Amino acid sequence: MNKQELVDAVASAMNQSKAATGEIIDGVIAAITTAVTKGDTVQLVGFGSFSTGARAARVGRNPATGSEIQIPAAKTVKFTAGKAFKDAVNAA
Repeated sequence: MNKQELVDAVASAMNQSKAATGEIIDGVIAAITTAVTKGDTVQLVGFGSFSTGARAARVGRNPATGSEIQIPAAKTVKFTAGKAFKDAVNAA
């Protein structure tokens, strides 16, 4: 399912216009992005939580040449599924 299909499904389920639903979904994504960028955790009970993690610097290999390269440390985004979401996926 892509974003447009999500907008269509939510608009149909909520009996709302696709334009208004698209704006709401964009707002939710923007709010989650802003909060996680600041380092906050966004918890949606029953669905899951979005947070930041850290990946340490490490040595990798260039697959074409085999030479070693330094991979810098980076922040990552983590999603942890909630129990209700996991249960729904496993029940299907």
